[in-house]
Amino acid sequence: MRAFEYTRADSAESAAAEAGKNTRARFLAGGTNLLDLMKEDIERPDQLIDLNRLNMTEITESGDCIRLGALVSNTDTANHPLIKQHFPLLTQAILAGASQQIRNMATNGGNLNQRTRCAYFYDTAMPCNKREPGSGCGAVGGLNRMHAIFGWSPECVAVHPSDMCVALAALDATVQVVDSQGVAREIPFANYHRLPGDSPHKDNTLAPGELITSIELTKNKMAPHSHYLKVRDRASYAFALVSVAAALHLDGNKIGKARVALGGVAHKPWRVNQMEDFLQGKPAEDEIFVDAAALAVKTARPLERNAFKVDLARRAIVRALQKARDGGMV
Repeated sequence: MRAFEYTRADSAESAAAEAGKNTRARFLAGGTNLLDLMKEDIERPDQLIDLNRLNMTEITESGDCIRLGALVSNTDTANHPLIKQHFPLLTQAILAGASQQIRNMATNGGNLNQRTRCAYFYDTAMPCNKREPGSGCGAVGGLNRMHAIFGWSPECVAVHPSDMCVALAALDATVQVVDSQGVAREIPFANYHRLPGDSPHKDNTLAPGELITSIELTKNKMAPHSHYLKVRDRASYAFALVSVAAALHLDGNKIGKARVALGGVAHKPWRVNQMEDFLQGKPAEDEIFVDAAALAVKTARPLERNAFKVDLARRAIVRALQKARDGGMV
């Protein structure tokens, strides 16, 4: 690990201002991803700005809005009564990720900003445009079983690793940030993460120095019929081959609204809006789910070694919708 300067922030605004002065500074919260990257010489910050004394550690309710502080741990978020009551999909997704020890340390803001787990990104002997722009993508013609089937470019085929973010995408979350001048803005979750395009080293749409302060969720009528399904190589502490966050608002057997997002298949959580539109107004029946899932994977572009993900995603979508219809948590 390389030497760095340590700075302890006393406010979100001062933290953002400090980061705005130094493009090589990084924010430090739980550190569950950043410290690993520093040890592997992938991230090389010359300054760490410690956020852990900031007042962003609460989950609060105001009318139909529930605000998640950026420094609330993943464990506390998953187990909070407001989240379990109104957004069980988020609870399920968080508990499907990482290990209990990591969830105890990892923060909500950090979860949004974690880097890909692509093996080529972590191997400094291999080319990776995300790690070293312009060096190439070793995964395009390499061992790409775990990689993207949607939205990839020749520059990068990596996938976003988060489970929590897949649920937040399905729940239409909003990310609250503050910039280096102390100006606050909000980013719809669909616009927060980026597809790789020709700049895969840019994971999100944050401007230099911007800091996440909270994540906001609006209550909906989908809590009784939501389910998070994660398909992986082993039962725990593994990243998704495919994951599905599904939520339905049912009026009897009729689908009033549907929200579905996929994980493990793209550079960002992959929202399937066309499929949601197809489901609206239709009966919540298996045959409809099968047709919807076929529509969802119609635009998939598998790589040499991950074509199995297309059928896996299709089947996982059907299963997640069935589980959501039938009560979700089972």
